Amino acid sequence: MPESQTNQAWDVLLDVQAARGGPLHERLTAALREAIRTRRIAAGDLLPPSRSLAADLGCSRWAVTEAFSQLIAEGYLEARTGSGTRVRWSGDDGPASERAPVPAPHVDPPQFDLAPGLPDLRAFPRRAWANAVQSQVGAVAFTELGHPLPEGHPRLRELLTAYLRRSRQAVTTAQNVTLCSSVTDAVRRLCRALAAEGITAIGCEEPGWTRLRTVIRSAGLETVPIRTDEHGLRVTDLADHPGLRAVLVTPAHQFPRGTVLAPERRAALLRWARETDGVVLEDDYDAEFRYDRRPIGTLQGMDPARVVLLKSLSKTLSPALGIGWIVAPQRWTAHLRAYPGTAPPVLDQLAFAGMLQAGDYDRHLRRLRQRYHRRRDALVAEIHRALPDLRVSGIAAGIHLVLRLPDQVDSADVMTAAVSLRLADLRGYHATDDPAANGLVLGYGNLADPAVGDAVRALRDALRSAGLR
Repeated sequence: MPESQTNQAWDVLLDVQAARGGPLHERLTAALREAIRTRRIAAGDLLPPSRSLAADLGCSRWAVTEAFSQLIAEGYLEARTGSGTRVRWSGDDGPASERAPVPAPHVDPPQFDLAPGLPDLRAFPRRAWANAVQSQVGAVAFTELGHPLPEGHPRLRELLTAYLRRSRQAVTTAQNVTLCSSVTDAVRRLCRALAAEGITAIGCEEPGWTRLRTVIRSAGLETVPIRTDEHGLRVTDLADHPGLRAVLVTPAHQFPRGTVLAPERRAALLRWARETDGVVLEDDYDAEFRYDRRPIGTLQGMDPARVVLLKSLSKTLSPALGIGWIVAPQRWTAHLRAYPGTAPPVLDQLAFAGMLQAGDYDRHLRRLRQRYHRRRDALVAEIHRALPDLRVSGIAAGIHLVLRLPDQVDSADVMTAAVSLRLADLRGYHATDDPAANGLVLGYGNLADPAVGDAVRALRDALRSAGLR
């Protein structure tokens, strides 16, 4: 009997409701993992094709392919060309403490990086950073070399205060600035502070950054999807959730839609916060990179008593530095410092302070702005040339854009076909099913300039393999 007809696991019962609170693809991953670990699906069993399983479960094919991909990465499944997806994990190799880990199969990295989230790592200002570190190491008092203060080094907090006032129109003092390692770390701390005040849920933009929703849920708070459109967060939808008192937004450049929160909605959001005794968590995502006009100021500057401003260096310098900050009203600052997270290393804090004081950070941002502007223009021009019928959305800002796909092309099929590309599926940022979310989020931050044309041609080939006419 042919291999493809043996050991089929097409009729297994999957309880995708058992894992509550997460997106469908995460619940499906958990259900499949549980079925494999309890041996309801045995090693070697052939799983149904993703299209068939999606039809059986009444969900999108993307949710199934995401679950399969995660379990392949974890070693539970393996995909064989021409033979479908089979169960790899058996659990029969002796006690767990004695099992040798199964080495992950070698996979060549994609040739072109079009995933969002990374800046141009080639542009990291090595010389300026090295000079700043050397300068601080030579000048810092030995008393500064102990454990980092929970709130961060006072010199960096003072310099950040001046920078944020000047460049982002923030209204703050150094007493209200707390250093952290990332926006993720900031949200984690804020969740503990909010819970201490009796706040049990946070409204999150739909679609939005998946990692932050995961952090919120892991802290024990509920995430409430709030729809977005071409004008940003639909503030009127907040009224549909009585008792909601906190919302997380990216008003300067919404991720992933790439829109800006409209002026009337900015005012309405702050009015909602005052009327509900609530708080707005402002992720100042991509705010420095605006190419068609000047960046807009922060929400925090409009109402510093109701807005907590979050930011890190992960998109402007490098996520490897692990430096971020929280600008909060005094009421929340006290809570934040009672629940410390990961403090950046003291010498790195002082090195960044040196870059701020010398103007090196501002010069670096100006160079990046010019570089990303040119790269975005080149990417959009290549897309229009190679894929004239597809629509690019999102304002001329940041380091990503959205490529909308026609109905006959499924983004999950494109992800499968794009073996030489690192891509992101727009559906992956949705917490709810949205038939209109058929598209790709293309990041160009870490894409080399000479590779733009080749990357778009590789994307065109993947789209044609997925059914683009």
